[in-house]
Amino acid sequence: MKILLVEDSATLRYAMRNYIIEAGHTPLIAQSGEEALQMLETTPVDMIIMDVEMPGLNGFETTRLIREWLGGHWIPIIFVTGRNEDESYREGIEAGGDDYLIKPVSAMIIKAKIRAMERITEMRDQLNQLNAELEALSQLDSLTQTYNRRTFNEMAQQQWLLAARQQNPISVLMIDVDHFKLYNDHYGHPAGDSCLKKITQAIRDCLNRPFDLLGRYGGEEFIVLLPETDSLGALRVADLINAEMEKIGLRHEVSPTRQHVTVSIGGASCGQTMSYSLEELIKRADRALYKAKHSGRNRSLVDDIAIHKTILVVEQDTLATKTLIQMLTPQYNILYTETAEEALDICIDIHPEAIILDASIADENDERLCRQLARNPKTNNIPIVLISDDSCSLRPISDMTIGIRGCLEKPVDKDALLQKIQFLIN
Repeated sequence: MKILLVEDSATLRYAMRNYIIEAGHTPLIAQSGEEALQMLETTPVDMIIMDVEMPGLNGFETTRLIREWLGGHWIPIIFVTGRNEDESYREGIEAGGDDYLIKPVSAMIIKAKIRAMERITEMRDQLNQLNAELEALSQLDSLTQTYNRRTFNEMAQQQWLLAARQQNPISVLMIDVDHFKLYNDHYGHPAGDSCLKKITQAIRDCLNRPFDLLGRYGGEEFIVLLPETDSLGALRVADLINAEMEKIGLRHEVSPTRQHVTVSIGGASCGQTMSYSLEELIKRADRALYKAKHSGRNRSLVDDIAIHKTILVVEQDTLATKTLIQMLTPQYNILYTETAEEALDICIDIHPEAIILDASIADENDERLCRQLARNPKTNNIPIVLISDDSCSLRPISDMTIGIRGCLEKPVDKDALLQKIQFLIN
């Protein structure tokens, strides 16, 4: 250990210096409290032996300043004094001392005190190491050793703020393992765990920068944050991940998509973070993931949230759905479904900016979908445009309480639809 000896007496300095060397440690010498403080600014030490009675700053005053300067970092401080009154002990402990030596000091006693403090220091270091290991474990997913969801969100928020300050683009990728439940059911959970570990490594192999973040966001869902990356860069990374999954070729005999494990990837990029939030970026990546999964899986889709907002079309007629998508696609991201149940799930998970709802679906079970959306705090502010084969201009005003903010008659006029949607989401 490096032991700082603070002593104004040349005779005692010489003797105690030799005691420290004989104990197998390295002495550093200061002749006053002021000199000790200056030395500590540039030289780390493991222990301090401090004379109490010194001119200028005495040992108690010097120790108070040392403890204040070191903050949470503890090193043992042993006082050396000719006073043995109770009041002196009390003052020394309150000043931050850990032990006392009474002059004259014998070699045997000082060596024993140093050894005792050395053991305490070793225990402190072991405890600090264990705490650091526990902290690291608390940040990681136990299976994949990637960041868990909480830690990923915390670190991603720091990168988001940095991107805002530097006005850099930033992207998120949401990665979902295709048909993972079928894989688990067929091969068993141990094989499923092994599969997730291999997928984790495949994703890591496609992230080449130290500030790219990877986390496990759910059971078979991963998330990647790509600072300083626009939508084209994010798509390149996503395509690399898909290609890597093809390369490693994990067998998946019961997959309806391919005979090996594949992933669907949805991404979102933002070039102007001041206008958005990290939560919205992740939400948009989730929407893109939904589209990738429902357009065949084993693919990548990346949207730019500075350009697109999302509309959900709930329509049973396939031709009508295609027509609405053609009308809206140049300006909006489009999600679509034929059922009220799936529409509710999409609204809770994805939160579209507006819903275009077929009146026949809305009327099922006394407008159950509208009422469920209105009761849920996550969805009660999503505006609904009702479309119907019959004129719905006379629907009661009370419909405002269940989210319906407008009605259009089929066949829907494109200009009227775009004008209505733009008004509602802006």
